[in-house]
Amino acid sequence: MAKKLISVNVNGRTEEKAVEPRTLLIHFLREELNLTGAHIGCETSHCGACTVDIDGQSVKSCTHLAVQCDGSEVLTVEGLANKGVLHAVQEGFYKEHGLQCGFCTPGMLMRAYRFLQENPSPSEEEIRHGMAGNLCRCTGYQNIVKAVQYAAKKLQEPVTA
Repeated sequence: MAKKLISVNVNGRTEEKAVEPRTLLIHFLREELNLTGAHIGCETSHCGACTVDIDGQSVKSCTHLAVQCDGSEVLTVEGLANKGVLHAVQEGFYKEHGLQCGFCTPGMLMRAYRFLQENPSPSEEEIRHGMAGNLCRCTGYQNIVKAVQYAAKKLQEPVTA
């Protein structure tokens, strides 16, 4: 099968690579770019461990082809922190103990990031609904909800110089 040259902006860097048309985005990120934050969980898009942000939308990278990202902007969990400063969702998961084993955490962080872009002041019910496509096998989700609430408040604070 002939490879196709794609150009993708990943975490602010343009990456040009030749990929087979059947290469899944999760494999492109992990194997070609060494961005191993997104995890391969169910490989059916049910668990959300592989969630990344593509052109302003949460996408499960285990069922998305890399060639579909040609010309797109992709944000992975590795791109959330800015110059070593945790993003509000990362800080929220840390402060509110929103993880246990950590396997689902990258996908949870990425979904929370996009969800809070879509709904900056969500209710608890809206958070539970907005995060429903990401599964955690360890927690009862309460601390994940608290982490998203923490991040929502933090993102509403005025920026200080």
